[in-house]
Amino acid sequence: MIRLALAFTLLALPAMAQEWRPQRVAVLQALDKVTARITLLRATLNQPERFGSLTITVRSCFARPPDEVADASAWMEITDSRAAADAPPAFRGWMFAQAPGVNMLQHPVYDIRILECRSQ
Repeated sequence: MIRLALAFTLLALPAMAQEWRPQRVAVLQALDKVTARITLLRATLNQPERFGSLTITVRSCFARPPDEVADASAWMEITDSRAAADAPPAFRGWMFAQAPGVNMLQHPVYDIRILECRSQ
């Protein structure tokens, strides 16, 4: 009985061993909802990237190792130049490639989504 429990525990280890690796570049998909234009952006950490009236700054970007299920997550701050000067950022938080609906930008004109994180 103990061997069976140990076997099940060892089988579960690879699933629990999932890790996130820090990366330097986020690949983002930007959508202009008015024109239906989709643009791929390469955002280097802490370097503001512009899309329309948005300024996107990726502060952290993590990816899964190649031998695990592909996924990416990024901490972003997105501001809108059309917003009032004292307005909070349009978005601040984590976005996840495999779960885009968990935490997303709520904007009437633009949509931003993380696709992947890369080393360069």
